[in-house]
Amino acid sequence: MSAIIKILVGAILLVAAVAYIYGDMSVLGHSARDDLITVINGIMPAFVGLIGFFIIWLELDELKLKRSMETSKKKK
Repeated sequence: MSAIIKILVGAILLVAAVAYIYGDMSVLGHSARDDLITVINGIMPAFVGLIGFFIIWLELDELKLKRSMETSKKKK
């Protein structure tokens, strides 16, 4: 499949998703926008916690690297 066809399919899917979320279409009596907001509200705390975990991990790794560099300088 050529790149142009893949781009067109992707564009069609993107337009359909936006039309579904922001349009007047509804499934089972409620809009997809409400479901999207519910999912975002559920994901945000976990995402923020994951970012905090990565920050702690990176800073601990940086401290460990500094300590090992100081130790190697003292040995020389």
